[in-house]
Amino acid sequence: MRAAQVFRYISWPVIAGLLAAALILALLPRVLEQPDTAHESFAPIDNETLGPGAAPSWEGPVSYSNAVARAASSVVNIYTSKTVTRQRQHPLLNDPFFRRFFSSGGLPQQKRMESSLGSGVIVSSKGFILTNNHVVSGADQIVVLLHDGREAQATVVGVDPDTDLAVLKIELGGLTPISIGNPQKARVGDVVLAIGNPFGVGQSVSQGIISATGRGLGLNTFENFLQTDAAINPGNSGGALIDTYGNLLGINSAILNENTSVGIGFAIPADTAVRVMEGIVKHGKVVRGWLGVQAQQLAPEVATRLGLDPPRGLIITDIHINGPAHLAGLLPGDIITHMNNQLVGDGRQGTNIVADLTPGELIHVDVVRNGEKISVTTVAGTRPSGG
Repeated sequence: MRAAQVFRYISWPVIAGLLAAALILALLPRVLEQPDTAHESFAPIDNETLGPGAAPSWEGPVSYSNAVARAASSVVNIYTSKTVTRQRQHPLLNDPFFRRFFSSGGLPQQKRMESSLGSGVIVSSKGFILTNNHVVSGADQIVVLLHDGREAQATVVGVDPDTDLAVLKIELGGLTPISIGNPQKARVGDVVLAIGNPFGVGQSVSQGIISATGRGLGLNTFENFLQTDAAINPGNSGGALIDTYGNLLGINSAILNENTSVGIGFAIPADTAVRVMEGIVKHGKVVRGWLGVQAQQLAPEVATRLGLDPPRGLIITDIHINGPAHLAGLLPGDIITHMNNQLVGDGRQGTNIVADLTPGELIHVDVVRNGEKISVTTVAGTRPSGG
């Protein structure tokens, strides 16, 4: 009796185990036949099977090496030096009592050399180089170091303080001028690369995007900066801001913090820089158009009350006698809304529109006078020096 009970308790687990083993043996071949999905998820995808407009297969990290290789040989390092003369300070001059017994003219003078560094861009096979005016201002000697290791003494062809640009020239052959891009088509969010000589460490490349266009900082008379978050540091001034194809978009000119990059840098658009260079090479200076008015930006609330759409414009405050605006019949109090069909948003923009004209070109000016819209046409004059 006891043996029968033991057999009854043991038989059910044994039978269940045998059934489970049989089930596993039946399913095992099917499990082994399943595809290895963990590896298939990383397998290349045939682009043709994706259909038109589909994203291509990922094959590795994005690289801008082709753009850098195309532009790097056109970017140079610039080293300048100048002699600075200073009066040697007598220690007793720090004391107010003894200061009156000294004549500053009798103190000995001390001369020392100051050096600085920057960057530049070769824009012509004839040896013309664009850089910033502040890079070479007051320099007694300018040395250019090319990407291939060659060095050359540079001469200053001319400078334009109104845009902080300078044109240098070197006498070397085998130069590679950079390809000029179209900054007018640059959009916020476009990827850009900055090439220069930061802190004198040698040619370096940083990457970022265009953060804004048409920026004005009040640093120069004519400004239309491209803003970027690509790292720009001291020594990058005069270097190249390029697109991802290696085309020049701008000349790196300023940073928000003068000591180090904080992700806000500014470049002079390439078309402006080339126009300045052509004027300096051809005329020895930049010849700009001139309307002959003084104007200030109209307050938005006033523009709204006047019914301007969009509510922006320039109100003429003064007119030069016998200037282009005076000869066209414009009057103080007229509100300029457009020049050559371009909307005038502020004084800087209006100044740039006129300055970009060649003297002798026609200027079509749309104004509002006493609530009435008037259009006049005049001929651009030549902007006076310092005007």
